[in-house]
Order: sequence, then C-alpha cells, then structure tokens
Amino acid sequence: MAEELVLDTAIRDWVLIPLSVVMVLIGVLRYFVSKLMRSPAASPSLDPKLVREGQVVIRARNLRTNSQFIPAKAFKARKVYYTNEENGLLHVPKEDAQKAQAAMFSDPNMAMDMMKKNLSMIVPQTLTFAWVNFFFSGFVAAKIPFPLTQRFRGMLQNGIDLSTVDVSYVSSRSWYFLNLFGLRGLFSLILGEENATDDAQKMMQMGGGFGFNPTMSLGAEKDSLDIIQHDWALPKMERHAEDVLKKLLKK
Repeated sequence: MAEELVLDTAIRDWVLIPLSVVMVLIGVLRYFVSKLMRSPAASPSLDPKLVREGQVVIRARNLRTNSQFIPAKAFKARKVYYTNEENGLLHVPKEDAQKAQAAMFSDPNMAMDMMKKNLSMIVPQTLTFAWVNFFFSGFVAAKIPFPLTQRFRGMLQNGIDLSTVDVSYVSSRSWYFLNLFGLRGLFSLILGEENATDDAQKMMQMGGGFGFNPTMSLGAEKDSLDIIQHDWALPKMERHAEDVLKKLLKK
C-alpha cells in the first residue's frame, strides 16, 4: 500500500513557491532577451513570385477541399491544370527545388536568428535545471489532489526512487518540468499570445528547418491533389432529399 506523507510547510515556502516564481521570472527575462537578440526586421518587400505561389497553393487547397461540389469532369480538368507534369501550376522542376533549398540554407541572417533562438532557450534551461538539481534534489514538493495510475510515476516523481510513495506526490525536479511546459497560459496573459517563451513549441522546432519554403508547399499540395478521389455530392443530396420527403409524407 502506498504511504501517505505529511508535507512540511517549509517545503512549500522554500521549495515550491520559490521554484515557481523563479521559473516565471526566467521566462519573462528570456522573452526580453530574445527581443534584444532578434535581428532588426528588414523593410517589408513582397516577392511577386512568392505571392503568386502562395495564391496557387490556396486555390489548389480550395479545389481539394470542395471537390465534391463540382462534377467529375470539371474536377478532372482543374486537377490536370494544377498537377500536369509539363506546365501544371503546382509542378516544380527538380532544379528549381534544389536552388530554393540551397538559397534557404545559405542565408546567414536566417541561420544566425535560429541559433540565437536556440541559445536563448538552451542556456537558461541548462542553468535552471542545474540550480534545481543542486539545491532541491530529492524533495517531495507537492501533492496532486486526485488519484493517478502508476503510469504517471516516472513523470511526477523524477529523482525519487521510492516505489511505496503514492503516485500523486510530485518531486521538486518533476515540478520544475511541469512549470517548464505548463506556464504557456500564464505567459500568454503576461506577455501576450505572440511570445518567445513557449518551450514545448521551441523544442519541436529545433533543427526543424529554416522557415517557410513555398517550393515544398507546392509539391506537398500537388501530392495531396494527386491522391484525392472525387466523390460528387449531388446524387447523394438528391437521395437524401428524397428520403427526407418520404419521411415527412409518412407523418
């Protein structure tokens, strides 16, 4: 049977509350440091080619989404217009795709911005985790007010090797990780929706490329449009209307 623990109020005053306050302050500080490290925005200039490709992707997506509302012949004609291997609007030659990818990777400003963003996340997290691991390792900091299954033990009791303790107790190290990934809503209230403190999203984006690539969007939309199966909704609508009228007449 799991043991019930009585948590000292000193743990709340000297571990739980300070750890939460420090995590919030570090998140706010990192937000302003990221703003200072951010490269100055260049003068807004729209590339006509990028705008045209973006509009083509939107039109092709609308065709794919609403394909059931046009006849099969009309859909096939539009599909060929977009996906034709010779002159289709969504067809991208291999040479152009390789050039676009090389140009994206050769942009030093974009690479520098990504490195700054990664540093602004990695350095504070490393120092904070070392601080938590050195001063607060081994503490049982809190208890969740509802029962949990054994699957949550590894997540909530990181750093505590006691299988007899109830799963609802949270260690100080696990409390650090819960604050690390669970303060997004609070930061949205303090800093606004567009803030630089979403660690979960940043971790997923690390190493995930250098930004939006319209060439890849054209290829992805072409593949999606190639595999779609047309199913005209008008015959089904007629049968559905007929069934509804029969039910109404029976009443």
